[in-house]
Amino acid sequence: MNPVTFYPVGIVHSPHKELSGMPVQPPSAEGITGEIEIFPEFAEGLLDIEGFSRLMVFYHLHKSAGPLLTAKPFLDTVPHGVFASRIPRRPNPLGFSVLRLLSREGNVLRISDVDILDGTPVLDVKPYVPAFDSYPDERAGWFEGKLDGISEKRSDGRFV
Repeated sequence: MNPVTFYPVGIVHSPHKELSGMPVQPPSAEGITGEIEIFPEFAEGLLDIEGFSRLMVFYHLHKSAGPLLTAKPFLDTVPHGVFASRIPRRPNPLGFSVLRLLSREGNVLRISDVDILDGTPVLDVKPYVPAFDSYPDERAGWFEGKLDGISEKRSDGRFV
């Protein structure tokens, strides 16, 4: 199979300067603010984005130490497969977060609930549309019963 090439459309500016101690998902980063700077050549693509309260941000996990096919995720004590988890050490180091959009100032998106490392390359931004993107009654696999206390969960360095 041929490789796939992506080019960043922007960069994340966040208070998270190190992987260790970072929030592990947006719910554990509630109220933490940052910015997505969209590069000028893509700024026109932000037209009408202000009408959305949340955005899906896709990014390159540029500090990933390489893939693991099984690992103990932050929310469990037993190993799970990479495709049954959200561990950052993936065959293709792609991350995504659903973040709150606070405002847009030119080519800069002010965001909240930021669980992304400072300097992370942004690959794409899409509007979060609840009718398309939320299925609250679906099964959550091994995550069920393990989400209590998610707001306090922080990276412990196990994937660095």
